[in-house]
Parts: sequence; C-alpha cells; structure tokens
Amino acid sequence: MKAVLCTRLGSPDGIAITDIADPIAAAGEAVVRVKAVALNFFDTLITAGKYQIKPELPFSPGAEFAGVVESIGAGVAELAPGDRVMGHMAYGAARERVAIAAERLVKLPDHVAFERAAGLTVTYGTALHALENRAKLKAGESLAVLGAAGGTGLAAVEIGKLMGARVIACASTDDKIAFARANGADDGINYAREDLKDALRRLTGGKGVDVVYDPVGGAQAEAALRGMDWGGRFLVIGFASGDMPKLPMNLVLLRSYDVRGVYWGAWTARDPQGHRENMAQLVSWCADGKLSAHVHAVYPLAEAAKALQDIATRKVMGKAILRP
Repeated sequence: MKAVLCTRLGSPDGIAITDIADPIAAAGEAVVRVKAVALNFFDTLITAGKYQIKPELPFSPGAEFAGVVESIGAGVAELAPGDRVMGHMAYGAARERVAIAAERLVKLPDHVAFERAAGLTVTYGTALHALENRAKLKAGESLAVLGAAGGTGLAAVEIGKLMGARVIACASTDDKIAFARANGADDGINYAREDLKDALRRLTGGKGVDVVYDPVGGAQAEAALRGMDWGGRFLVIGFASGDMPKLPMNLVLLRSYDVRGVYWGAWTARDPQGHRENMAQLVSWCADGKLSAHVHAVYPLAEAAKALQDIATRKVMGKAILRP
C-alpha cells in the first residue's frame, strides 16, 4: 500500500510517498481502508521534530481520518467489515490503510462525507472538550476565539455558537474574519489592525469577555487575557504562533482569572466514556448539518508536503484533507 512517510525532519523534501506492507488487525483492532485524512497544525510541528510527541523515523503524519472497516481482529464485536468510521491516532494515518484499536473508532451515518468526517475528531473534539468540559461555557456568555479561521478556531466558533455563546472571532486578516462570521461568529476583530484588549472591551461594553479560546499563543495571548471580565476563563489550546506566552500572574490574581490547560489527547485516554459521549454529539451535529466541518482543499497523498506547507503559512481556512 502507499503511505506518506516523513523520512527526515524539518523539510518538505523529507516527505515521501512509499510502498509499505499492508497492516493486519491484531486482537482488539480493526483495519480501516482510509478514504480521507485531515492534517492539523501539529502535523507541521511533528514533521519538524518540534512537537511533544517525537516518533522514530520514518513515520506517517496525520492524526484523524475516516474510512471503511476492511477486517477486524479477535474480540472485536462492535464493528464489522463495511462499516463507515472515523477515528484518531497520535500520528500515522496518512496512508491507504491503518490498523487501530477498535475503541478509537466511531461509526458514521451514510450521508456524512468522509472528507468532512475526517476533520471532526481532533479539532472539533478539542473544541467541545475545551468549551464544555473545561470552560463550562454557558448560554449567553461571551467567547473570544483566537485564530478563528483555522481548523481548531473554526470548530470553537461553531461549537460556541451551538452552545448559545456570543462568539467574537479574532484573526489576522479581514478575509479570515469574514470566513468566521460566515460560519456563525457574531463579531470579529482583526488583531493586526486593532488592539485586541481594547477591541474585546469595546465589543462587550467595557466588561470584557467571559472565555478566551487560544490556540495561537504569542503576543495576542496577554492582550486577550487583559480583555477578559472578572473571573474569566482563559483556555490554553496550543501555540500556533511558535511562541509560548508568559502570562502576568499578578493579573490572574487581581482579576480572579482561571487559566485552564486543554490537553485533549491525554483526556481521551483518562476519560474514554466522556470522549465517546463527545464524539457521539459531534457526529449527531454533523449529520444534522449543524457543523460545517469546512474543507479548505483536498490534496492527493503525493501533495502531502504542499498541504503541510499551506497549513504552516496560514493559507488554510478550515481543514486540509489528504485523499488516498
């Protein structure tokens, strides 16, 4: 079978298409013929050797996928060959077939396209866990989403809106703001042109926002923190800017802020039942047309390096999908 392999860290030249052996389902596993793989920002980091997970070379990027079950191993009762599924792994999905623990797979309705389903698990799973389980977001509260046009930002915009929040999309260009607003955001802030703290307070009548969702880090993190209301919750999702911010702890104390880390991958292992419940909710919303699961572009496996470069250079709005 064909597989995208990272053979050398740090350069698109290190991404190659190679023939490897087909996987075999071990006990408790299923082999899935992959129909679509969603790439995320962390795939640009893992292939550069800059992510907290550092696989041995060579390895395939890609953590979330959708496809059709081809075979099952001993002890698997909940799946059968022919089932349409989506799933996630730490890395390794950018190939024609994967062997994976059956418990990591979720069945899909027939009318949910593989390209849309492939991008549901990680980004939408992260956003739902962050907003529901970590922030305890309530209807009527205000939510500021940084990097609102990216995969995880867009997911937070859409889920925040479904949960009844007033969503403020924050991004670096007017086009990205318009994209987020077209997908449910109530207001927008271009933080390349306007001070983020001042804009958040202006849009909330001087009060400040209740929750900040930050997958970006960098210079805007402190500005967003300063734009929160008393007792606001600041969600640390990631550092797409490449810069880990140093938040002023005196401000956290004086304004009674909560800074809450969101490590979705570790949570899925610690609370598998909560994860299954969240996945069921996401599939239901997607099947009902309540989530866009927006696909920016679909690339063949041979253009995996280009897809990763498009993500790294902030060209992607929504999801970049590989199609084996």
